[in-house]
Amino acid sequence: MPMNLAISGVSGKPIYRQLFDQISAQIVKGQLTEGFCLPPIRTVAMELRISVIPVKKAWEELERAGFIVTMVGKGCFVAPLKAHELSDKRDELALEKLKKDIEYYKALGMSADELMGLIKRYYD
Repeated sequence: MPMNLAISGVSGKPIYRQLFDQISAQIVKGQLTEGFCLPPIRTVAMELRISVIPVKKAWEELERAGFIVTMVGKGCFVAPLKAHELSDKRDELALEKLKKDIEYYKALGMSADELMGLIKRYYD
C-alpha cells in the first residue's frame, strides 16, 4: 500500500479516526497528491487486518471534509486542492485538536504563557 498507515489498538482513538488523521495529514503535507487513487476499502481492511466498517467510515469522513472525491465505479481519489486550501485544512485540523486539548490544560490551571513555554520546550 503506497499510503503509510499504522493502526494502534492501544491509543484509545477509534480506528476510523486514526485512518482519517493519517491520510488527511499525508494530503496536507503533499505526500498524497491530487488524483492519487486510494486503495479499495476492502484492500485496506485486509492489509491492516481490520473490519471494513472503520475504513468505510474514514473514507466517508475524508470525503465529507473535502480531502477526497469518489467517482462511482472508479474509486476514491485525493481531491484537487489549491495550496491555500491545503493550508486552510491543515489549520482546521490543528485547531480542532487544540480546542479539545486546551480545555484539559485550563482544567490543570495552566496559563497560556505556561502552555506556550511547554510547547516551545518540547516541540523539537
